[in-house]
Amino acid sequence: MPLRMKHPRSEEVFIDTSAFYAVLDADDEVHAQARVGWTGLIRGGRLLVTSNYVCVETCALVQARLGMDAVRVLFDDMLPIVTVVMLDETLHTNAIATLLGANRRNLSLVDCTSFAVMHQRGTVRAFAFDQHFAEQGFQLVS
Repeated sequence: MPLRMKHPRSEEVFIDTSAFYAVLDADDEVHAQARVGWTGLIRGGRLLVTSNYVCVETCALVQARLGMDAVRVLFDDMLPIVTVVMLDETLHTNAIATLLGANRRNLSLVDCTSFAVMHQRGTVRAFAFDQHFAEQGFQLVS
């Protein structure tokens, strides 16, 4: 069951794995756009938010594809300026319900947890290169 969205928090931006990865991977097709977007969010003083599930997914992806130096940049330079929301049982359960209800092979549980966090917090904007966020009605920033 999806959570009802609280009052919109336009000053808050949820950071997705796709954005973290694009910032870190110089060979990524949207790397330049991601770097500009990341810098703009920081300079703009936006409250940056992600979840512990996104942290795990991003770490695994970065470690496998880019190596431990990039993982260190993620944990030492990027995540310290991001608020990490720890999912509780309710958010986890809501995400599973969303995933099963969507019945789509290419929609991930982590994406569904991100949507649950955003709905709970009233976050309307996502720094993501994943169209699933737009499909769910969130505004993509880049």
